[in-house]
Amino acid sequence: MTFPSTIHAFTIAKNGGPEVLEKTEIPFPKVEPGHILVKTEYFGINFIDTYFREGLYPAPHFPYVLGKEAAGAIVGLPTDPAVLNDPEYQKRGYQHGARAALSSSNAHAEYVSVPWKSVSPVPDSVSTRTAVAVLLQGLTAITFMEEAYNVQQGDIILIHTVAGGLGLLLSQFAKSRGATVIGTTSTEEKAALAKRNWNGPLQKVLEVTNGEGVHAVFDGVGKDTFESDFDMLRRKGTLVAVGNASGAIPPFAPLKLSKKNLKLLRPTLDNYVYTPSEATNYTHKLWSLVENGTLRPTVHKEYPFTAQGLREAHIDLTGGKTVGKLVIKVGQ
Repeated sequence: MTFPSTIHAFTIAKNGGPEVLEKTEIPFPKVEPGHILVKTEYFGINFIDTYFREGLYPAPHFPYVLGKEAAGAIVGLPTDPAVLNDPEYQKRGYQHGARAALSSSNAHAEYVSVPWKSVSPVPDSVSTRTAVAVLLQGLTAITFMEEAYNVQQGDIILIHTVAGGLGLLLSQFAKSRGATVIGTTSTEEKAALAKRNWNGPLQKVLEVTNGEGVHAVFDGVGKDTFESDFDMLRRKGTLVAVGNASGAIPPFAPLKLSKKNLKLLRPTLDNYVYTPSEATNYTHKLWSLVENGTLRPTVHKEYPFTAQGLREAHIDLTGGKTVGKLVIKVGQ
């Protein structure tokens, strides 16, 4: 197969608002012996993209290729014998031309070369559009609700931004494990969708829990909801800080946790799927949950592969206008 010498990608040359987002021409990626080369069809838009754009997460250099999530077709396989003989690599059954989803830095380009462990083959029953809509957020929901706080039958869980892409999947997964979900939303439209996945408004938390509070809070808002989370948690409850949509949580004294013997975690997905076996285990679980209808990703909007399309996506995401996942269509 012949590849172009240059490709298009979403990049930033400096930190700032949506106006710094550009679609630029970059060299074709260098393909390492242990990498898989993917021709992308869809990009997933996530809050982490806005964190790099704004500078909350520092880019290692400029210009910087954005993106953490993409899906498309495999057009190049590893050549390293150590990789080819690795049992975990063989277990995944990679094939040239097969569809795949990936989670890796610098993913928003027409072609991406990434370590094989970051690439997951997509089952025939799942489209690349659905795959990119569920990969990162679905894996986050599963790992956070199994490892950050292990949601159990009978638990009562509070999820902030329950009608966002991640919030909906968190809610669906919690319900599948027998939990009652209480959710917060920012608009009536979001509330209408969320009611299919959660029970009871926020003001009834104490009523629903008989005055005890919830077992765990999954908070993707950050700064604006952090203080109130402590009022909603029961004794020995767990606060899982999922994101920073309203800004980073300010420094606080650990003694704050002692009033109710609370636990606080700020996990990252990457540390739950760090090894190839962890990644294989969780991606297999993810695709099974999508195939059996437990996880049902909602795509809010599909944007074009243009600078303006990306700017609109960032504005919509950070403006609280979205219900579900945002995706960019690159091509077939």
